[in-house]
Amino acid sequence: MEEKINNTEDNRGTTCYSSPVEANASTTLFENLKWMTTSEAATYLRKTSNAIRTAVCRGQITARKFRRRLYFKRSELDRLIETSTTIGG
Repeated sequence: MEEKINNTEDNRGTTCYSSPVEANASTTLFENLKWMTTSEAATYLRKTSNAIRTAVCRGQITARKFRRRLYFKRSELDRLIETSTTIGG
């Protein structure tokens, strides 16, 4: 039993999470998500988190609130991009 405890203590230094170091990591991250947090939605839309919160307050982006956090559906963010109009041109 002591060996098992020591092994788990030694394994604490290794992390079970992989860091998104690869270039494909960010694209696969968003493909698997149905819901995004504010910071993830900001990265996805290439905006700041503050700009996302402002757009929510103005009613431009639909968000759901759960335990004091905002969550966004990826499909709704995609629809927002598709229906947006370009300025200039």
